Amino acid sequence: MRLFIVSSEGCSITLTWTERLSTLSPQVLGGRIVVAIDKADEAQLLATIDRWIEREVAPRVKEFDHADRWPAEIVEQMKELGLFGATISPEYGGLGLPARTYAEIVMRVSSVWMAITGIFNSHLMLALAVEKFGTERQKQHWLPKFATGEIRGGLALTEPDAGTDLQSIRMVAKRDGNDGYVINGTKTWISNGIEGHCFAMLVKTDPQANPRHTGMSLFITPKGPGFRVGRKLEKLGYKSIDSAELIFEDYRIPADHLIGEVEGKGFAQVAGGLELGRINVAARGVGIAEGALRLATSYAQIRKTFGKPIAEHQAIALKIGEMATRARAARLLTLDAADIFDRGERCDMEAGMAKYFSSEAALENSIESMRIHGAYGYSKEYDIERLYRDAPLTCIGEGTNEMQRLIIARQWIRRNSAS
Repeated sequence: MRLFIVSSEGCSITLTWTERLSTLSPQVLGGRIVVAIDKADEAQLLATIDRWIEREVAPRVKEFDHADRWPAEIVEQMKELGLFGATISPEYGGLGLPARTYAEIVMRVSSVWMAITGIFNSHLMLALAVEKFGTERQKQHWLPKFATGEIRGGLALTEPDAGTDLQSIRMVAKRDGNDGYVINGTKTWISNGIEGHCFAMLVKTDPQANPRHTGMSLFITPKGPGFRVGRKLEKLGYKSIDSAELIFEDYRIPADHLIGEVEGKGFAQVAGGLELGRINVAARGVGIAEGALRLATSYAQIRKTFGKPIAEHQAIALKIGEMATRARAARLLTLDAADIFDRGERCDMEAGMAKYFSSEAALENSIESMRIHGAYGYSKEYDIERLYRDAPLTCIGEGTNEMQRLIIARQWIRRNSAS
């Protein structure tokens, strides 16, 4: 997908942006190895994404979304673009993008089709767990394959009776001699569950541990005997990416698949990725909010009532003014959280603020845009109905918004102590 144009010795040559990024020097940013990307390179990178969305994604989104069909052709293009290695260190074959640049990519894709960001977002959370907490041998084995998209997957945390309260999970991994474990239990609502190849699986290695979180461990679990996919979960939105039950019945796994090869660290390892996960969900919300605003603005200038475009009616103008403000504020909150993350500073409060506000902005803007479209907003012929169906997920994913408000309040009070 040769869309990224650069100049070399006065001659115009064409490179993929993955090739261009490979020429940039890596730097340590916030404890992560990322490329030293400047504003000009970032602008060209994002322009590449924009052209890909315009040429390849937008023309086919209705086809895939309405059929709830896995977008195999688009996934192959994502591999070529390097999206499956976007935040993986260049040392392991990834692009090493800063969180801010990656958030910009997610915003752009989500403004047209949020669901497909889940295909690489969930995958990169798996990669983050391995890169941040895995042994060097685990990194060398898994990360290059993750970066190319040869092996894809996601996080497997949620269970039928344990969502927000992860310490209540029941899936158990028992020692099988000295060189392995046997895992039994069920996970649910797992993104990429059908099409993915392996997952970062949170289990109990010591169900009697007190505190409970000290008995939890995180494993890399490739599909194999004893691991089967249960039912595909039918959803209101977030189509084409599969969400499924994963069932483990005497699933045997080598001990070297335990991330970090130390038991009892799983809960902390999952928590260590939540900040970036919430920034990713916030970026999705920004994309939906901006996409809904774009559709409403365009339609309001074309649709006429009483002899003039509806954009000139005060009632519609007020809606657009509120939508534009929400989208802008959501974008700034998200980029602020990403910048703090890139500096290596704690950003659970800022990531929570961004996730909470951006997801609510997505929901409110999609509703208002649908109202501006009138009856057409309720029709599958118009794109706004898809954004309207996709938006609610952002209020739930990576922790409900009610939980985000509690996190924000606790951190705010802690940082602004009266003592």
